[in-house]
Amino acid sequence: MKEKIMISQTSVAGVTLHQLPCITDVRGALTVGEVERDIPFTVKRYFMVFDVPSVKIRGEHAHRICQQFLICVHGNCCVIADDGQHREEFELDRPNMGLYIPPMVWDVQYKFSEDTILLVLASHHYDSADYIRDYSEFKRIIAAG
Repeated sequence: MKEKIMISQTSVAGVTLHQLPCITDVRGALTVGEVERDIPFTVKRYFMVFDVPSVKIRGEHAHRICQQFLICVHGNCCVIADDGQHREEFELDRPNMGLYIPPMVWDVQYKFSEDTILLVLASHHYDSADYIRDYSEFKRIIAAG
């Protein structure tokens, strides 16, 4: 029987925190998520972020159409999500916790532990035109609706 995931709303528009099932027995632990059920989109791309010095910052952009789902599969890191009006910080510190980032949410990853491996699932193939890399431009686009 499939365990139910817990999805928590956040103060940032559209951003949700997903507590994925963790099945543990004498053989170890397993966590699972199903695309288009637990991961709220079809995954077209993934990438992993690792070997990041703890003082470095990653992300610092928003996507126009791409959705992302972040899972820290090893170690821990913090993520700030910002919709232009609300900002919230999340600590990703276990492999059965995922953070859904919808389009038009600015996100920053930082405070990487030495052993962090951050898996990012994306709804679209890479397209540099989808990125908004300037926070002032992001705020202008949000204000314009």
